[in-house]
Amino acid sequence: MADEVLTAPLVLEYPFTRTTGPVIGGFLTGLREGVIHGVRRSDGTVMCPPLEYDPITAAPLSELVAVGTVGTVTTWTWNGEPRAQQPFTQPFAWAMITLDGADTPMLHAVFVDSADDMATGMRVEVVWRDEREGHITDIAGFIPAVASTTGEPAAMPSDVEQIQSVRTPIRMEYTYTPGRALSQYLRAMKDKRILGDKCPETGEVSVPPRGVSSVAGKPTLPELVDLPDTGYIESFNITRVPIKMRPDLTPPYVSAWIVLDGASVGFMGLGMNVEPEDVRVGMRVRAVWKPDDELEMSAQNILGWEPTGEPDEVITDYARVGRLEQGGGQ
Repeated sequence: MADEVLTAPLVLEYPFTRTTGPVIGGFLTGLREGVIHGVRRSDGTVMCPPLEYDPITAAPLSELVAVGTVGTVTTWTWNGEPRAQQPFTQPFAWAMITLDGADTPMLHAVFVDSADDMATGMRVEVVWRDEREGHITDIAGFIPAVASTTGEPAAMPSDVEQIQSVRTPIRMEYTYTPGRALSQYLRAMKDKRILGDKCPETGEVSVPPRGVSSVAGKPTLPELVDLPDTGYIESFNITRVPIKMRPDLTPPYVSAWIVLDGASVGFMGLGMNVEPEDVRVGMRVRAVWKPDDELEMSAQNILGWEPTGEPDEVITDYARVGRLEQGGGQ
């Protein structure tokens, strides 16, 4: 009977904070205050949303221009079944909208009952969020404009604090299937075994196994190699600032590149049961496993790597280590 195909939900997330500069910062500050800005381009036209450089001439741009809150739909597409990752739960139209006073369109959502209520050329107006923070989502969306709505550009309040930075969330959720070699590796981890694959040409052993040699491009299956849970630190880094997405890690802590005995290529692991200042290149380490009753098909069965107390590894493969000079040292 064939082994069950392994799958698991996987979230790839990398939020970061970026500085905005005067143009993008001015645009976001305006949104927070209920004002929409474009930027004047080299030919005198107004681009909204603004960019810091002219897309035609590459000249730097700096003159912000307030535009209207009413505009014209230039093209659109209907989204009748929004996905979970999309910002709206009700059906809506994605539309390119050229605001009054702007010469280029912006992408945003138009809320109507059905696609029959959408049309190219229709007039729409901004719906603002009640609480605004300086983000494109301060515009909740657009709705069909009533004939009496002019949407004249609003005046920017004086003495407002300029937005200097913005946090950008990046998140992708999907179902991961590890493949045959990595599936064997994960099943072995439940038994506290570490598997690698061996290149049929060079003999190099890699952990975790990929099923194909990264050097020769030839398959390594079906044979995988059992490796001990001991090795040495080839390089390391001490992290002294907290990472928001890893509240379980208390600085300072060590991230180390671990090369197992019998392996040719290392992998990342956490240092454990050692002061960061005592970690060194060549230090002998062993795996710290979860309790047996908590083991599962996961590389997280290894909580980290602790010193064995053995003499340091003498590193002689300087071409691979690169930064080390013969004689050792960091």
